[in-house]
Amino acid sequence: MSLHQHTLPEGYLELLQRKRYSPSTLKTYSLYFQQFMDHFPDHELESITHDQINAYILELIRSRKISVSQQNQRINAIKFYYEKVLGRKREYYQVNRPRKESTLPTILTLGEVEKLIRLTRNQKHKCILMTIYSGGLRRSELINLKIADIDSKRMLIKVCGAKGKKDRFTLLSEKLVRELRIYYRIYTPRTWLFEGQKGTQYSATSIEKIFRHAVISASIRKHVTPHSLRHSFATHLLEQGTNLRYIQELLGHSSTKTTEIYTRVASNALMKIKNPLDNIEY
Repeated sequence: MSLHQHTLPEGYLELLQRKRYSPSTLKTYSLYFQQFMDHFPDHELESITHDQINAYILELIRSRKISVSQQNQRINAIKFYYEKVLGRKREYYQVNRPRKESTLPTILTLGEVEKLIRLTRNQKHKCILMTIYSGGLRRSELINLKIADIDSKRMLIKVCGAKGKKDRFTLLSEKLVRELRIYYRIYTPRTWLFEGQKGTQYSATSIEKIFRHAVISASIRKHVTPHSLRHSFATHLLEQGTNLRYIQELLGHSSTKTTEIYTRVASNALMKIKNPLDNIEY
């Protein structure tokens, strides 16, 4: 962060911080906007047109093959400056966004989730995987969990300051509560539910390593990430008959359209359809 703090436009980083963007977003926006500035070294930022910005993004797509997700992050970093820092209207600065790639999430079966957990011997690591799955959490949400956010009386997990700066409650498994009690006796965390060295927050990189090791141990060949546990949580709820609106609330989605993707990967409805080939006698 400090590398870009002195070269970013005045107010850019400060406004990001005041609006309580996550540390990862601060880092990403700062990097992408710095690269945008470097692309126009002889221009005043206020004079750069939306056509020039579109050409800049198009060049990144062609030369660096940036993904749709990265493209949108770069656009948002630029829009933040013109719309939030300079206070310009949205109509003034328009970027033609691409259609989002229609890819379906990879889902782990219940058996695969069970295997991941069972083969993870370290108690802290096991609880981390179980907590992500039990609550359908994002990695950042798990990292920000405090001990007080585990409500074993109401069997709920409180997720504070999640995506969109909204708090929500999600599910707490009875099995997870039992494992967390064992974990707590062994590790005695003080503030954060899962702490790294010297009581600091756990890192996203460490979660990735734990998950990757568990996937290898379980001999799972699918291309999955820790986020796949969140996808699997939602899909398994849908398959057991949970209303989509409730799943939306548990995941913290602002729109049901985001949650509806799980209807395309849930297998219960598809399994009830008889294949017409089975009606053919030969």
